[in-house]
Amino acid sequence: MSMQVIMAQALLGLNVGVFYAMLSLGLAVIFGLLNIINFAHGAMYMLGAFIALIGYSLLEQWFGISLQIGFWASLLVAPVIVGILGVLIERLMLKRLYELDHIYGLLLTFGITLILQGLFANYFNVSGTPYPGQPEALSGVVNLGFMYFPTYRLFAIVFSLVVCFATWWAIEHTKLGSRLRAGVENPDLTQAFGLNVPLMVTLTFAFGAGLAGLAGVLAAPIYSVSPLMGADLIIVVFAVVVIGGMGSIMGAILSGLALGLVEGLTKVFYPPAASTVIFFLMVLVLLFRPAGLFGKEK
Repeated sequence: MSMQVIMAQALLGLNVGVFYAMLSLGLAVIFGLLNIINFAHGAMYMLGAFIALIGYSLLEQWFGISLQIGFWASLLVAPVIVGILGVLIERLMLKRLYELDHIYGLLLTFGITLILQGLFANYFNVSGTPYPGQPEALSGVVNLGFMYFPTYRLFAIVFSLVVCFATWWAIEHTKLGSRLRAGVENPDLTQAFGLNVPLMVTLTFAFGAGLAGLAGVLAAPIYSVSPLMGADLIIVVFAVVVIGGMGSIMGAILSGLALGLVEGLTKVFYPPAASTVIFFLMVLVLLFRPAGLFGKEK
């Protein structure tokens, strides 16, 4: 097998890995700072893709609005809309469950997922709808020397990496990030210093949801936009978060990228195992390091 084939498949695996990383990052932010297991994260990803699709091709058909929201505008609009939905979910529902066992939040967000999937399944093709709004500037291919790679996929990799590491830097190295961590570790003391901890909690959940919506917009030109696209991905993303360490921001990013590469290379050497290799690795990590590769042992 030639090195050219291996490198090409590794790059395709990295393309999948950046979506794992972005979704895992959103989950890790919500769990690490709020201690909430958000099973609705996949539905937020799906919602972001559908907002891009509806904004580009269905506003006039459905509502008679002569406005087309292109791809670049969707990168801003969709995360904001999904973030607003996150605010409503946190303020109206999750807020009431903070003192209860984690299972209640998990069941609530799972129910929200089923509702959103059912709503979109009533109006859209479950098998998927192509997104027609890929920018002309990102069409075509780039010659990387060892392969011709789609320009849009290369953009998605670079853009996702920038977003992921910018989020990590903001949480770990800025005053806002230190306030968020302080509000989680000691909310009473933080509130005594005049910081609005409930507002920070709400905005953190909204930000994590917005990251999922942003990932959905990026995925729309690559994958068919389907009501089940989030359900197909969320289980894998949870496995990535477990491997990286629940609540570890950098762990989520690096594990997502690494496992995308592993999955891509597995398709070269042993294709039947490509869909299960991540779960096999998760079992090994749970056996030998239950806190995850980057998590902290209690």
